[in-house]
Amino acid sequence: MLFSRALIPTVKEAPADATNASHILLARAGYIRKVGAGIYDFLPLGYRVLRKVEAIVRQEMDRAGALEILMPALLPGELFKETGRWDLYGPTLFRIKDRKGGDYNLGPTHEECVTDIARREIRSWRELPIAMPITTPATTDMTRPIAQASKVSPSAVQNVAVVISSNSATMMVENGGR
Repeated sequence: MLFSRALIPTVKEAPADATNASHILLARAGYIRKVGAGIYDFLPLGYRVLRKVEAIVRQEMDRAGALEILMPALLPGELFKETGRWDLYGPTLFRIKDRKGGDYNLGPTHEECVTDIARREIRSWRELPIAMPITTPATTDMTRPIAQASKVSPSAVQNVAVVISSNSATMMVENGGR
């Protein structure tokens, strides 16, 4: 596509609700637009940059020997209840009941899911340590947004779960967003 035909809607004025430099610059340059509180659309230019950053992270993870996994945004409440974080998160955890009355939540983190995968799938200590880069939408209802450009999109979250012991303990090593 020609640059002259691309949707890159720049603006001169900073958004009224923008509180940090990264938000102001991304909005003015036509990379993002606010949809709601803490929810942003990535416009074509911003999405292109995001994909390039994700490709660099994936390339480095591949070079390190990690195999990427994709996890769902909607998680069963049982996993969070098992660790006690169902109650610990309090009102900041988005909770949903399905038609059968089962508890679910939109995942702010995925440590519980990685631990569940490890305890079900790792059969021997010889398989350890194992690194699993996680690309996932993560959602939180923060009372105060953190001033980072990578916070504007749930899809920018990239973590690496490293399972280091046979009792399925996981250590989350942040790499990228969140």
